[in-house]
Amino acid sequence: MRLLGRLPDVTTDQLSDARRPVTDLAELYAAHRLSLVRLAVLLVDDLASAEDVVQDAFAGLTRRSGRLDDPSKALAYLRVSVVNTARSALRRRRTARAYVPPHEVEPGSPEDRSVLAEEHREVVDALQQLSPRQREVVVLRYWSGLSEAEIAATLGISTGTVKSTASRALAALEKTLDRTEEER
Repeated sequence: MRLLGRLPDVTTDQLSDARRPVTDLAELYAAHRLSLVRLAVLLVDDLASAEDVVQDAFAGLTRRSGRLDDPSKALAYLRVSVVNTARSALRRRRTARAYVPPHEVEPGSPEDRSVLAEEHREVVDALQQLSPRQREVVVLRYWSGLSEAEIAATLGISTGTVKSTASRALAALEKTLDRTEEER
């Protein structure tokens, strides 16, 4: 609450001025910025963030000024905007605090990478030998992680067709990869 002490006190004259509708943006800013910053400080508990929230609210009002149905309701629009933007700021702050970076896997040895690259190339080559429909089903299922129903909807085919196509495609891939393995 020490943040509130940094803001100047509002006088009685300013409070009576704050109750009358203001239509000029500069006048609105001068008359209500301080009370909106106080509101935002109470919501986000950080003066710098509160000032950003209020600035965003005024920027939003500036973008809307031609479409504001009743200019006398500009202050109400600003208050709602400040509350909503403060909520968003708190949500972003909570998400940032909860983020745990993924565990980094150490890169394998150069030999491991070359083996993986070779296997990857063989799989891609084998995929190219499938029919277009089989390739689409396999890619959507195993690379994109879609369910059979989602694949059926995407390709405009039945779920049963997805199942049979995937089964045939996997059998063909296995046969092609076994042949490649024997050739080595």
